[in-house]
Amino acid sequence: MILLCNFGLDMSKKPINIGVIGVGHLGIHHVKHYKNIPSLNLIGIYDTNITRSEYVAKKYKTKVFHSLENLIKNVDGLSIVTPTPMHFEIAKLCIKNKKHVFIEKPITVTLKEADILLRLGKKQSVIIQVGHIERLNPALLVLKPYKINPKFIEIQRLAPYTIRGSDVPVVLDKMIHDIDILLSLVKSPVSSVQATGISIITNSVDIAHARIHFENGTVASLMSSRIAQGDIRKIKIFQKNLYSTIDLLRGITEIYKIEKTKYSNENILETATFDRNGKKRYIKYMKPNIKKYDALKLELINFVNSIEGQDEPIVNGQAGRDALAIALRIQKMIQKDIV
Repeated sequence: MILLCNFGLDMSKKPINIGVIGVGHLGIHHVKHYKNIPSLNLIGIYDTNITRSEYVAKKYKTKVFHSLENLIKNVDGLSIVTPTPMHFEIAKLCIKNKKHVFIEKPITVTLKEADILLRLGKKQSVIIQVGHIERLNPALLVLKPYKINPKFIEIQRLAPYTIRGSDVPVVLDKMIHDIDILLSLVKSPVSSVQATGISIITNSVDIAHARIHFENGTVASLMSSRIAQGDIRKIKIFQKNLYSTIDLLRGITEIYKIEKTKYSNENILETATFDRNGKKRYIKYMKPNIKKYDALKLELINFVNSIEGQDEPIVNGQAGRDALAIALRIQKMIQKDIV
């Protein structure tokens, strides 16, 4: 599991110059956070919607660039927060100009595009970071002190229908978040994938289920739907001597751990005792204190720190490419059955 190395900012260095490409529903939040990070200069924004650009620029006191090339020329790094089909060409242009890029998920539409960006990024020695924000969910990060070695993982991500995002399959819109989390938890290659899905409201896949097997024996069940009564984002992890439930939406993590010894701690409760091979074992319940924070802001701080060489991207280009590969594999499998 990849965890954050450093959330701090080095104020002694020359500020990084940053730009934002795309200031729609999510892009405006990039602008807001960049404006409040003291170790950087928000140079400006670019969006094909001039009215929107001028509104965002006025609200956050930044500059509108009417030329994408001109914005790229004036910065060290850029957030790319455009529709996914535009990611590849924009990121390629930025990287060719030796600019670091933060690309909102998914990294690209195709694996071929992702591979071209990765090769180009390596050649130009630039950072490619991908915005899989759930990797920074505080309910997930509290697992850091525990040795996570799952044997079975169950993940559910359900949401009521909305127009936004409905133009892409639920696998690439929602399930890809959980694929990225899964790949960060299980340190083993995928051996096989089974998937089913259906279209209910849109012309695309609205409900999808995938069962993923890893070479080390781990099995994962992923369910995603955009036709549900309410939002559910939950993970259950089962492994030797440990069971954990994680509510990503409510920010609650609960851990049941089997221990050999009995001890008192106000933050740990014993739920049961049992004998294993003639020796007493204790099932202990823990509900870690979870500190609330803005995950997007920490993603962007991590991006700035990575540009400065103080950190590594939480989700680098390769990780974004790996999540996309499994998502496309699942989508292709489902599409073949419903056509």
